[in-house]
Amino acid sequence: MRPVRATALVAVLGVAALGTVQAPMVAAQPAPDPVSSTIDPDLARVLDGLAPGEETTVVVTLQGRVDTRGVGGRKRERTAEVVRRLRAGTEAAQARGLGARLRTLQARGAVSRTRTLWVSHAVSVTGTAAAIRDIAARTDVAAVQPDAIPVTLSAVSSAPAEPNIVAVRAPELWARGLTGAGAVVATLDTGVDLSKPDLAARWRGGSNSWYDPYGQHPTQPVDLNGHGTATAGVIVGGDAASSYGVAPGAGLIAARVFDDRGATTVTAMHEAFQWLLDPDHDPATADAPDVVNASWALGTGPSCDLTFQPDVQALRAAGIVPVFAAGNFGPGASTSASPANYPESLSVGAVGADRAIWPATSAGPSGCGGRARVFPDLVAPGVSILTADRFDSMQYVSGTSIAAPHVAGALALLIGGHPGVAHSGSEQALTSTAVDLGTSGPDDRFGQGMVDVVAADAAVPAPPPPPPPPVAADFSLTAPASVTVWRGQTVRVPVAVGTVSGSPTAVTLTSSKAPARVGLSWTGNPVAVPGTATLVVAVGSRAAKGTYRVVVTGVSGGVSHSVTVSLVVRASSSRPPAARTLRRSMVS
Repeated sequence: MRPVRATALVAVLGVAALGTVQAPMVAAQPAPDPVSSTIDPDLARVLDGLAPGEETTVVVTLQGRVDTRGVGGRKRERTAEVVRRLRAGTEAAQARGLGARLRTLQARGAVSRTRTLWVSHAVSVTGTAAAIRDIAARTDVAAVQPDAIPVTLSAVSSAPAEPNIVAVRAPELWARGLTGAGAVVATLDTGVDLSKPDLAARWRGGSNSWYDPYGQHPTQPVDLNGHGTATAGVIVGGDAASSYGVAPGAGLIAARVFDDRGATTVTAMHEAFQWLLDPDHDPATADAPDVVNASWALGTGPSCDLTFQPDVQALRAAGIVPVFAAGNFGPGASTSASPANYPESLSVGAVGADRAIWPATSAGPSGCGGRARVFPDLVAPGVSILTADRFDSMQYVSGTSIAAPHVAGALALLIGGHPGVAHSGSEQALTSTAVDLGTSGPDDRFGQGMVDVVAADAAVPAPPPPPPPPVAADFSLTAPASVTVWRGQTVRVPVAVGTVSGSPTAVTLTSSKAPARVGLSWTGNPVAVPGTATLVVAVGSRAAKGTYRVVVTGVSGGVSHSVTVSLVVRASSSRPPAARTLRRSMVS
């Protein structure tokens, strides 16, 4: 029998809050120093303590924002467009001045490393105190923040496991063949240990499924803590001995945001979010996840820290659903934590087997970042949950950290079962059908209520009808049926091109071989549709009289049409002027 840990290691990871603190200006006071107003106060103290030549790493946020609103289409196209906009916007902002300055500082030895964080319109810079103050003084820099983040691991005791998978009704969907197959879930956590065969079987594999921003384990997944393995287990785990994962058919990928010491940095967090949008560094390929589970919180208590809101907004713009643990800072009101309390995040609290709220679950209300709905959004089983551990073992875990992956797994079931529906439709079905708990209606303890995947599956909207087949671009040709020309005369014959269907852009016209001593040429060719070109007919003085057949052919995008013009050549001692243009009324 595999060993089972009797106590949980981690419930929610706490990450120290960041943010720029500025004192209000008083009109009579001198204007603030642009450097001191840009540099985070904690960072200013760090810079003051650096020895000459000693370096530290900071995150430099550029002025302005890259607009990713209004990106439409299916998830693949949305993700590619979001990545393109974010990259192009950040690169352009650097090109306007900061990039050149960073290269100069690198040449002087004052900056040793830079990393572009396009997901948040920022740059990670490792340099001396003088170099960082130099950068902070620039007008194209909005803020400079420290890269270091203190981490708190919250340990909680646990009792025997509860039937959490049955509680969310996942087995009923499995019986219908819905296991999450076709969906991919990513975890942002301490990593994942694939020594458990069932987790290894769910691993997507390839070079685009694992990311370590610290470079300590660049090629193979690792988890030195067990927290990330526990969350992954609830999402996709399950074998002959235990069905303990919600979506055992879904694919799994992961990025670790904690290094070998259990520490993390702002740069690493941004790079992990950035990787989620484009795991193989080719936005044209569809390898971004459908759902992201992040069971950690910034700070060691309730907070509103918007450091990673641009990152979460980018996930949303790309059609990826971000699921966050609500936090373990309850039971009091207004104890929410970031990023769970961002308006873009789907936040999850914890309940026990009796559906009573787990006391430490963070509660609302929260207006962080413009949030205007209840907090948390949903609740899920989060007390004494049996899940995977390192070294092919099992553990019991309690907390909102282990509640959140129930929702990530539930979304995988719905997304995998309804591939033609936008992920937002599956999310809306999950929140709108939750079982109401606590006071009637949505509230700031249970949110919308307890996850019910069977009810949600029934509420997923029908997929939109397939787009109609593209309409072939077609056109029409119109020319006079007969043209009379005298020897020695030049006549201009209009050939009109019109639209029949689609959107033909230009039509190229040609004519059949001209009779002897008759010249045929074109003006206004190719023709913009709709439009008219002119066939110029020049008849020599010694051309043979008679009736000739001239075929005019138009070609556009593989479509061709022809029209025949009868050319009548006459000899006359009293012929009309040498050149004339046929009137449009003659076009039939």
